[in-house]
Amino acid sequence: MKTVDNINFADKKVLIRVDFNVPLNENFEISDDSRITAALPTINKILDDGGSVILMSHLGRPKDGPNPKYSLKHILQHLSKFLNTNVKFADDCVGDIALKLANNLKAGEVLLLENLRFYKEEEKGDLQFAEKLSKLGNYYVNDAFGTAHRAHASTAVIAQFFGEAKCFGYLMAKEIENAEKVMKNPARPFTAIIGGAKAGDKILILDNLMSVADNIIIGGGMSYTFVKAQGGKIGNSLVENDRLELTLQILSNAQKNGVKIHLPQDSVIADKFNNESNIKVAQSNEIPDGWMGLDIGPQAIENYKNIILQSKTILWNGPMGVFEMQNFENGTKQIALTLAEATNRGTFTLIGGGDSSAAIHKFKLEEKVSYVSTGGGALLEYFEGKILPGISAIND
Repeated sequence: MKTVDNINFADKKVLIRVDFNVPLNENFEISDDSRITAALPTINKILDDGGSVILMSHLGRPKDGPNPKYSLKHILQHLSKFLNTNVKFADDCVGDIALKLANNLKAGEVLLLENLRFYKEEEKGDLQFAEKLSKLGNYYVNDAFGTAHRAHASTAVIAQFFGEAKCFGYLMAKEIENAEKVMKNPARPFTAIIGGAKAGDKILILDNLMSVADNIIIGGGMSYTFVKAQGGKIGNSLVENDRLELTLQILSNAQKNGVKIHLPQDSVIADKFNNESNIKVAQSNEIPDGWMGLDIGPQAIENYKNIILQSKTILWNGPMGVFEMQNFENGTKQIALTLAEATNRGTFTLIGGGDSSAAIHKFKLEEKVSYVSTGGGALLEYFEGKILPGISAIND
């Protein structure tokens, strides 16, 4: 794998695709800067070599061209502070202004381009747009794992204009290395914890895990589709009736492959979907009408803890319940705390982006697990066995 370590960037202008799609509050202040901090080692390596850096990213989902709400200008001050330099800003990501600013960059200087998605050509993977971007630097580094599953102009199409002058950044390399550690050579027993709302979203990852996992723990709203498929009563819990046959097939495949699938024996149930509802605990297959499962129960927590603490490799993708509401966060919190304990005992724990990453940050445990991925959808597609365009563009 070719990374920034393989190149001396002295006097080079380096175009880096980063993932600065950070959450902003109503005052346009960054509420979670972990994606920016994750990119700093790559940026600093190039600056330390004596190169200059041009950063490109998207922010949010602007619909119809430029929108001040989604301007990367909002992160300029924060980024300048992190890099201890006055980061320059281009009001456009292509065109004369951007080109002039990039050409005038001196060694050690940094330029941030305006939001790539202000152009529809970015998401369309437009060749001419990619070529315009490529004119801004003489080396290309992809360090945006969070967008590696998108065949966009700045993540996949652009690489062809750089020949051999392209590589992965540290973050991208670390993401790939950790994902491969789980899927290609896991220490055993290997346990995958799969949660979230819908079974349909996780069908492909469950299929792919059949050939590698020893245990699959299931939690969250998706578990009730499995429970109902086996004849359980789930009240008003979330269910995908069109996936019942498919979940039975997954259970059958697991049995054939010697993979143990663990469903929550009990659930914390509520009579309404809000934090102020009435709450009680019930067996997951005996939830009364008018009630819904919103978290795993105490029996399930104990069972899942035991499995986790006996595992040597763990992948966690998806929460155990509606952890955004305080009354239904305990299952997710206990799993997170147990993962920290397992990590301390020597287990390799990979937290698979998205809601799992949000949960780990919420409970302030990001330093207590082995690795927290910055890519939700990208990591999911990697575990589904798909080829990620942002990775193959560098490797090809």
